[in-house]
Amino acid sequence: MKNLKRVDYFNNPISAFRNTFYGWKLVALSVFMLSLMALTVFQGLGTFLVAFERQFGWTRTQMSGAFALARAEGAVLGPIEGWLIDRLGNRRMILIGYIIMGIGFLLFSQVNSLWQFYAVFALITLGSGLGGWLAMISMVNNWFIRQRSLAIAAAMSGVHVGALMVWPLAFGIDNYGFRWTTFVIGVFLLMIIGPVTKAVRNRPEDMGLQPDGDFGASANRGPRDQSDDDAPEFTAKQALRTRAFWALTIVHLSSSISIVTLALHLAPKLTDMGFSLSGAAVIPIVYTLVALPAQFLAGYVADRFPKPLVTFVFLVFQASGIMVIAFAETALLAYIFALLYGVGFGGRIPLLTAIRGDYFGRKAFATIMGLSQVPNNILMIFAPLFAGFMYDLQQSYFVPFFTFSILAFMGAALMLTVKKPELSESPAAKTVGSERA
Repeated sequence: MKNLKRVDYFNNPISAFRNTFYGWKLVALSVFMLSLMALTVFQGLGTFLVAFERQFGWTRTQMSGAFALARAEGAVLGPIEGWLIDRLGNRRMILIGYIIMGIGFLLFSQVNSLWQFYAVFALITLGSGLGGWLAMISMVNNWFIRQRSLAIAAAMSGVHVGALMVWPLAFGIDNYGFRWTTFVIGVFLLMIIGPVTKAVRNRPEDMGLQPDGDFGASANRGPRDQSDDDAPEFTAKQALRTRAFWALTIVHLSSSISIVTLALHLAPKLTDMGFSLSGAAVIPIVYTLVALPAQFLAGYVADRFPKPLVTFVFLVFQASGIMVIAFAETALLAYIFALLYGVGFGGRIPLLTAIRGDYFGRKAFATIMGLSQVPNNILMIFAPLFAGFMYDLQQSYFVPFFTFSILAFMGAALMLTVKKPELSESPAAKTVGSERA
């Protein structure tokens, strides 16, 4: 029977695709949409920073302020965004979010002053918060349980695909200017979002399916599957009262502040080292090419071994890469950074998300993720500003990058202490249990 399926797949790939579990089709859709979001709102930030520095002469601290404002916005709206996703559904929020992003990039093409840059970037960030990463990943989390780590890893590969498109973005800005480039981005986002949202489904139950494409009752599954299906469904309030929530939030924070700062300041750092703007865009391509297989490897391994231990390993790689770029003055060290950082960045991204799905369930996943991002977003207000300020003060990124590396190592160590919470840990759960008794 297995051989028959394999022959049918190769002989008739179209039919095989039609018979593929719909959750994997949504994973593929998430890759596409997250690649666009990552390129325009995350991976391409450094390229835009250099372009504005050349066009308007703004300092890096001034431009970092726009990113800080966006993080402040995220800190306030993050829990609200998660709540809206859980209440209104992923489909509606993706449509709303990408329409706002598209309009934002159309306005981006008309920016002439610093306050306009701040305002437009805040609008784009709002759109990406409402319909971008959180909406897409919470959708994937709803569709998978047993294969959650692999599915989320596959979906989040879109973040790295976006990095592969940094070079064309830099080429477009170099040759056609930032106004024409951002205008085209805005038009493209508005053109595709309608067809994309028609394909989105919030949960497998909406189509009469079960997570992972399983059939029949849980009695027909193995012991591992049954334990997965019986995983507790935490409310946001219950999750907030567990040690695991706060430990994971601190671990996430310790690694993500370096990621967002590098997204903004890596291109300027590399151009300071002698790279051209297009040449600097090659480094993200290198670490992306490393991160893509590392991400799938992390998802595969984490579904089979303890997630805290696997996550620790990838966090150490990321911290080591940041340490290298702190000292880097040559192209060789820049490429060593790309290799180490690619492995760590690629593996760490899906695992810190998937582990929350494993620990807290599907019911309030987006709200729980939104709440966990509040401390992240608050520190992200200051991290890029700190890096920009230290550069303007010392003409060097050594102090901020070295600091972020140490924080990442500390977060990796904390990861080893994280344990899966029991629903009985929550006082609210105990109250409910006593009432039922």
